[in-house]
Amino acid sequence: MKINIYYGGRGLIEDPTLYVIGKLTEVLEELRVDVRRYNLYEEKNAIATLPATLKEADGVILAVSLEWFGIGGYMQQFLDMCWLYADKEKLKSIYMLPVVMATTYGERDAELTLIKGWETLGGIPMNGLAAYVENHTDFETSPVYRGIIEKKAEDLYRAINQTMPILPNSNVAVKENISKTKTIDLTPQESEQLSRFVSDDTYVKKQKKDIEELSAMFKSMLGDSEPQEKEGEFIRELRTNFYPMEDFSAKYIIMIPDREATLSIEVTPNSVKCWYSDDTEADVVMKAETKILKAIISGKNTFQRAFMAGEITAKGNFKTLRTLDQIFRFRY
Repeated sequence: MKINIYYGGRGLIEDPTLYVIGKLTEVLEELRVDVRRYNLYEEKNAIATLPATLKEADGVILAVSLEWFGIGGYMQQFLDMCWLYADKEKLKSIYMLPVVMATTYGERDAELTLIKGWETLGGIPMNGLAAYVENHTDFETSPVYRGIIEKKAEDLYRAINQTMPILPNSNVAVKENISKTKTIDLTPQESEQLSRFVSDDTYVKKQKKDIEELSAMFKSMLGDSEPQEKEGEFIRELRTNFYPMEDFSAKYIIMIPDREATLSIEVTPNSVKCWYSDDTEADVVMKAETKILKAIISGKNTFQRAFMAGEITAKGNFKTLRTLDQIFRFRY
């Protein structure tokens, strides 16, 4: 038998939830159960891949610490990922024990949230451990509380071992007959692979950049066919008046507040790329109003003069900023 514990707290030493899941683990291991614990605060960059760990599990313990309101962001994110990427057929056979230790009001509501969430996923929830803990030392040294926790661990073991049935509930009925939530129709293997892609920050950033470049390409095409198109006008003029410099590469960002737009410019010794994006990192980041940029592009002003006059604000490498007027030459 294998049981996974997913801990959604912050890992604080005085967190009573850690004491509870520690006692649960001791009892289950005495019963020769393979127990694996996942601290969601440590796995926060890979939560999308955690639904794959449910494949071999017979039961799970969802443990949260209620310090303010609700079940917390890490646990909510884990349940969201289960909805998107977990094998729903496998979930139907997994028993779940909720554990909620609160230092404020609302432990019953949080327990109910975990139960309803697991039911909606199709799993089998059990009545859990929910308590308000005013003093964690008194709580952890109480033999009465320890006995209750140990009994709950035995109940979980017995339910899984005996494949204990549960009565039907309305959450499942509503989900199956009424809910029309759109989900991606993928096999469990495809879902697991997709979850790995989602958790790969490098892959996600590359996909975003590819989308931005495609978007910029289509916008520039529209700008070529419609001279009055606002964004295409700047891009077209920058490309037309570009004069490359040997051994010079840089990235510029021009934030245009009155348009709520950000223009990215990437320069190499052989080419220039211009696109609108949400980028914030570059060698030089500037801020300029539309009328200032139009004056520069029409040849009535330069980047350097506009900067010196305070019409453009900038941060970054100022030598690279001065080079703008050398690689983009606009005629009046």
